[in-house]
Amino acid sequence: MAKPYEGPLSTEYIGEPLELYDDKKAWVVRWPRSLEHRHTYGLLTPFFKGLTQGKLLATKCVNPKCPAPSVWLPPRADCPDCYERMEWIEVPPEGKIYTFTMLDYAGIGIEMKTPYWQIDVEIEGVDTIFKGWLKEGKPEIGMPVKAVFRTENPTHTILDIYWVPK
Repeated sequence: MAKPYEGPLSTEYIGEPLELYDDKKAWVVRWPRSLEHRHTYGLLTPFFKGLTQGKLLATKCVNPKCPAPSVWLPPRADCPDCYERMEWIEVPPEGKIYTFTMLDYAGIGIEMKTPYWQIDVEIEGVDTIFKGWLKEGKPEIGMPVKAVFRTENPTHTILDIYWVPK
């Protein structure tokens, strides 16, 4: 078994931005694969649109009767606890590393040079842990990080946000 790499890394997005077919209420993107697939972000379109505008948007349950009102990131259109429609809120684009792992294989559809550090980021005021990737450096649990957004030439995917040491 090979010894795992433990040094600092620097990585980057190597794919091409997805083409937008409809940029109004619900984005529809062209995601070319062996078969062309048109995928709608539906009610989660504001999240992806926010990334291209340099905003980190989450959803919050505002139902006063909800047994567990939470702030969700990644967002949910409807609350999983009371089934009511969630409201969009902007959350701080900074946090701390909750945990991490190094990826040697990104998988189909993730146009990233490997290896790279995949990190889980804990954000104050958010009840869930947000997954992302560290652009540079070596992660440590508890390390402060800040979000960087691909606002120029966006990919129209989750790869429009990445994290750097703060």
